[in-house]
Amino acid sequence: MLRIAVPNKGTLSETAVQMLHESGYATRRDSKELIVADTRNDVEFFYLRPRDIATYVGSGALDIGITGRDLLLDSHSPALEVEALDFGGSTFRFAGPAGRFSDLKDLEGVRVATSYDTLVGDFLERHGVNATLVRLDGAVESAVRLGVADAVADVVSTGTTLRNQGLEIFGPVILESTGVLIAARDGIPGFSTFQRRLQGVMVARRYVLMDYDLPAELLEKATAVTPGLESPTVSPLADTGWLAVRAMVPRSDTNQVMDELYELGARAILVSPIHAARI
Repeated sequence: MLRIAVPNKGTLSETAVQMLHESGYATRRDSKELIVADTRNDVEFFYLRPRDIATYVGSGALDIGITGRDLLLDSHSPALEVEALDFGGSTFRFAGPAGRFSDLKDLEGVRVATSYDTLVGDFLERHGVNATLVRLDGAVESAVRLGVADAVADVVSTGTTLRNQGLEIFGPVILESTGVLIAARDGIPGFSTFQRRLQGVMVARRYVLMDYDLPAELLEKATAVTPGLESPTVSPLADTGWLAVRAMVPRSDTNQVMDELYELGARAILVSPIHAARI
């Protein structure tokens, strides 16, 4: 059976499990379950701490895993990043007391608190900066106020939490992270099927199907608005001179595209969700 590691908690877990469910796999019914065997699909899921997944996969104990790019890099695991999964996005930045730091070189010789000491240490080494890293398991934004560090390196979304601690962001982005699919090696039997299923879920989340009727002479202009992934599907209607058109459209552009088509002359414009896909 294909052995797959899944986050058991945290920001990655809920979305990863939902993605597996939408891909047609069995998922756990109880948060205390650690192993779920899906005999129908010939896979076995292991629910593990997100920080440990890259280590298990990199060692070859498990074949595949879903984890964060940040956790993969911080682990120094030899596991291979195969594909980004479009969820769990985060940005890592440096922050310090307002007005004290303005550039990466200002970290030379100071203490930097982080939960990702390997990741941050590698980044500083690449840029020739020698700082003392203070490893903390969480709430690193309090480290400066409590006197255990001079600056921090942490995940930043809006920056509100940092500002509430009197800190401001400075320097370059350390890493743009996201949920990723990782593998122990190339050529794992059954891997391509698993990957295609996840890709199908991502396509279904990114796109919708748009159907509309259109005067035949406007087809070229309409195709420019809805080119689809390859080209739209076009069928004649009983009313001579009119066509039925179907195309995949980015979900985020739905209403804008509908407006453009209506102004062009299209009518009966309908949008349907995509529940699964193979592209």
